Amino acid sequence: LKTMNLIEKQTYAHKNYAEQPLEIAEYDSCVFNNCNFANANISRITFVDCSFVNCDLSMMNISDTAFKSVSFQDCKMLGLPFDNCSKFLFEVHFNDCMLNISSFYKLNLKKSSFKNCSLLQVDFSGADLEAIVFDDCNLSKAIFDGTNIEKTDFRSSGNYTIDLTKNKCKKAKFSKEGISGLLQNFNIVIE
Repeated sequence: LKTMNLIEKQTYAHKNYAEQPLEIAEYDSCVFNNCNFANANISRITFVDCSFVNCDLSMMNISDTAFKSVSFQDCKMLGLPFDNCSKFLFEVHFNDCMLNISSFYKLNLKKSSFKNCSLLQVDFSGADLEAIVFDDCNLSKAIFDGTNIEKTDFRSSGNYTIDLTKNKCKKAKFSKEGISGLLQNFNIVIE
């Protein structure tokens, strides 16, 4: 079996990986700054303690890609099927990212974080979100179905619709303003 190259502590700036594919390797403590990964194939690549800053990662092929303690800052990440990634030590942190139409189906996200993110129509079905904080996120049309949101903090986020009868939600935290999104399936009027 061929061993994977290890690339450590490198910074990549203004690269277009849609045209020139990223080498299949393990990237440890690397930074990708202002890079274009839109529609690129990064399957079977491992990222450990890496940072992506101001990158376009939309519609990438991330089959068997490993994200182990990886942070994304100011990234555009539309339509990403994170459920196709390697599940082993999966941990991601998103700040000021646009993750619309992405999927975290059945993923364990307990060690992950979402801060000031657009999560429109994101699929969290069957995911484990226990005790994470959605910090100032837009969760419009996000899907929560069979999701563990126990102790999850939604207080600073908005636009969510969550059916409390279809999710584990013990000790989840919501703001008073967000209550209507919890009662929508009961077809009642709140004034």
